[in-house]
Amino acid sequence: MEVDCVQFFFCHFLSENTQQKDSQFVFSLCLECPPMGLETLKIDDFQLHASSTKRYGLGAHRGRLNIQAGLYEDDLYDGAWCAGRDDPLQWLEVDARRLTKFTGVITQGRSSLWSSDWVTSYKVMVSNDSHTWIILKNDSADLIFSANREKEIPVRNIFPLPVVARYIRVNPRSWFYGGSICMRAEILGCPLPDPNNYYHRRNEVITTDDLDFRHHSYKEMRQLMKVVNEMCPNITRIYNIGKSQNGLKLYAIEISDNPGDHEVGEPEFRYTAGAHGNEVLGRELLLLLMQFMCLEYLSGNQRIRHLVEETRIHLLPSVNPDGYEKAFEAGSELSGWSLGRWTIDGIDIHHNFPDLNSILWEAEAKKWIPRKMFNHHIPTPEWYLSNNASVALETRVLIAWMEKMPFVLGGNLQGGELVVTFPYDRTRSQGVTREQTPTPDDHVFRWLAFSYASTHRLMTDASRRVCHTEDFAKEDGTINGASWHTAAGSMNDFSYLHTNCFELSMYVGCDKFPHESELPEEWENNRESLLVFMEQVHRGIKGVVRDLQGRGIANAIVSVEGIGHDVRTAADGDYWRLLNPGEYRVTARAEGYSPTTKKCEVGYAIGATRCDFTIGRSNLFRIREIMEKYNKQPIRLPARQLQAQRPRERRGQRGCI
Repeated sequence: MEVDCVQFFFCHFLSENTQQKDSQFVFSLCLECPPMGLETLKIDDFQLHASSTKRYGLGAHRGRLNIQAGLYEDDLYDGAWCAGRDDPLQWLEVDARRLTKFTGVITQGRSSLWSSDWVTSYKVMVSNDSHTWIILKNDSADLIFSANREKEIPVRNIFPLPVVARYIRVNPRSWFYGGSICMRAEILGCPLPDPNNYYHRRNEVITTDDLDFRHHSYKEMRQLMKVVNEMCPNITRIYNIGKSQNGLKLYAIEISDNPGDHEVGEPEFRYTAGAHGNEVLGRELLLLLMQFMCLEYLSGNQRIRHLVEETRIHLLPSVNPDGYEKAFEAGSELSGWSLGRWTIDGIDIHHNFPDLNSILWEAEAKKWIPRKMFNHHIPTPEWYLSNNASVALETRVLIAWMEKMPFVLGGNLQGGELVVTFPYDRTRSQGVTREQTPTPDDHVFRWLAFSYASTHRLMTDASRRVCHTEDFAKEDGTINGASWHTAAGSMNDFSYLHTNCFELSMYVGCDKFPHESELPEEWENNRESLLVFMEQVHRGIKGVVRDLQGRGIANAIVSVEGIGHDVRTAADGDYWRLLNPGEYRVTARAEGYSPTTKKCEVGYAIGATRCDFTIGRSNLFRIREIMEKYNKQPIRLPARQLQAQRPRERRGQRGCI
């Protein structure tokens, strides 16, 4: 009954001060509100308070749902709020800074490899002035909510009735035996209308794009792609690259002015998302991107029209649909940090590719390059192709797709951080977990990464709060993958060493699975970055390698002096080489042809410099052709011809001095 009185008091206060006409808005029964933003960082550190803390790294500012601890749990970045004393007088407080309709609380235990700490029950208190507190009750008794049974799986409790206040406290009453009072939390709440609240308006992000901002199940995703295709049939094509372990098709959409065909001289670009099935923001961003490009193309947007007409774009929104369905079933806040991350077989797709780095580095140490082995298009080892190898079906499907299409540039969208990573992802030194490990194209990769990060609304903002433990903003929102954490067999490294495609990872948000209400803002955060990065596929040089008859030569090698990584021509002899502005000596060579070198200059404006090559057959190739004609045996002269030749040879020998 006291809850009702509290609610009535604040609702009366609301109607008196905001002239709210629709009383049903504030007296609605138990309508669940979205998260206030502890996980997404909408709630600032200064809005979080606690009765006491064990140390700074376990302060109230760390009591955020799904926040991750550092590997060594240092004093600055630990994995929860932990009270300084273990008694029933402790609390974690959130200041909403305005009247808010609170509807529920979600809790987790402490993120830790070394300790087990979680709260098993708690009370909830609310206040409008931070001095007078009222406990939520069930009739006349204090309402006690059951909390966690372990430290990772989130537990949600919905209040019997919504309660309106500015401040809310979670008061732990019991905790895991042998552990401490430690908690990560999210508050469900709807801010009430307040046009005079400057703080709220300052943080509000509004989009003008009329798109489908919601989470889509597998069937809904497929239907949405079909709708886009029907709206823009002349520039889109839906196809699938294979199936998941559970038999779900991996659908991609192509956006091009000539869908279904590779056009000579036109680069191919790809975005993929959802390799980790629970990192769903990237998936929704690609669904939004295909809608946006279709609508903008129809409306005559010249930037989008130029992209569509000059690029063949492929969007694969769900690499791991099986994992996504598991996370989707649990929901945004309850899927936790890892549910649905892996395939049905328990494999991490992004790190399931063959480790070609070790093969290349061993060959370099033995000085086999380029005499015995190339520095590019390194073949997949035989052991990886065997049926007994621990390779996900989805990974094999991805590899076949990557080998089939002449991709030039790609980005895989991931979640849980705000940073762009670039190869190499594996450290060169054995046993080292973090080490700067650049590719021969390090300067190009750094530019590509910065092109996305610098145009993102938050990645390079030096004043933003770190997502978990790393302050990537001070590094311009980018990092070499191996200097963050080493990982063998990454998609990025494989793409670079096995194909022509330069691949990067975009971690597009702190929250892996944001609430639907956050999608419009996340779209605004990433929209410009998604477009700018695609445009980088037109940076560098491009051309066609032809023979003297004007026919394109497939699989010709294009080398840039000073950069120890080559690319190869596609089936029609066309190639693309991503390069930063400058002047380069470029050589084209192919088996059976004499190499040709020329200078190619790359400017600062977007648009690849044309650099064509014409190469002729080599004399050595003609000799090999003749030898193959005779089954690679020396040419034997007839016996009479040999007898006639020997006296001449003897006469010649007598004439020598």
